[in-house]
Amino acid sequence: MTAPSPPAPGPIPLLRLYVAGQTPGARRALEGRQRLIDAMAGQIVIEIVDILSDRTAAETAGILATPTLSDESSRPPRRLIGDLTDVDQVLGFFGLTRRI
Repeated sequence: MTAPSPPAPGPIPLLRLYVAGQTPGARRALEGRQRLIDAMAGQIVIEIVDILSDRTAAETAGILATPTLSDESSRPPRRLIGDLTDVDQVLGFFGLTRRI
């Protein structure tokens, strides 16, 4: 008897991280982004949008504060504003689980 095969992985999640330049808060958010990618074993894409360089993107998305991590694939978009240091909490907010 063979063991059941693990479920096929779903699509790789795509999130957007909105930051404002190179402020200390933006740098912490970028570090948090890397921790999230590491926790997901690279099976997540988190695009970076610097609202100082691309104001139109922030206006179009309705971003009012940074850092904001947004899942634009859900309607309405799920957004987490602020601290990204608790990886498990952030992943849980978006319905994801750690892969390592």
